Amino acid sequence: MSLRVDQLSLGPIETNAYVVSAKGAEEAVVVDPSADAAEIRMALAGASLACTAILVTHGHWDHLCAVADLAEATGAPVHMPAGERERLESLSAHVPEGLTARSWTPEILLSGDETLSLAGIDFDVISVPGHSPAHVAFAADDHLFSGDVLFAGSVGRTDLPGADWETLLASIRRLVERLPAETRVHPGHGPSTTIAAELAGNPFLGELRAERGA
Repeated sequence: MSLRVDQLSLGPIETNAYVVSAKGAEEAVVVDPSADAAEIRMALAGASLACTAILVTHGHWDHLCAVADLAEATGAPVHMPAGERERLESLSAHVPEGLTARSWTPEILLSGDETLSLAGIDFDVISVPGHSPAHVAFAADDHLFSGDVLFAGSVGRTDLPGADWETLLASIRRLVERLPAETRVHPGHGPSTTIAAELAGNPFLGELRAERGA
């Protein structure tokens, strides 16, 4: 299967939302609807796609601000980590001053190791804590939607409540061991990359390179 992945950088800190579809399909999944539900819906309409599911990697506010509006407008069920649902259900308490966002109750709770068959695509749910306690990533057809775990040239912050560097590094090690090196990584911020590129040059992954003899 070949996937179409459209990236939208939205909101005050340019958080990536992704519209994911099988090429030629009429349905899509939206990963991390971060802000501007109207812009996400325009992207869907421009590609003649109907949103049939919403996937959330973790519960930080900048990944959640358009969840309620998009779910309400499309009827798409929201899938997110069970351990982070409170963040979405009380979203207004977590957004920075001056921003408003609506809470939502996710329909489907995840813990990792599930396989979701959505819009004709099989997504493997991978538990990747470290940046947040119950963070997950979604892998499908040599693509990885990594949230705030792994970026081009960087990794997720571990100075936030519930974050831990050793846990994050173990999660990235799990991704490296499980997924092909050519896997395309679509992060929560910034440009896409590959696992191979990050293993070769990411300054935060020196310990993993040493373990692999690279």
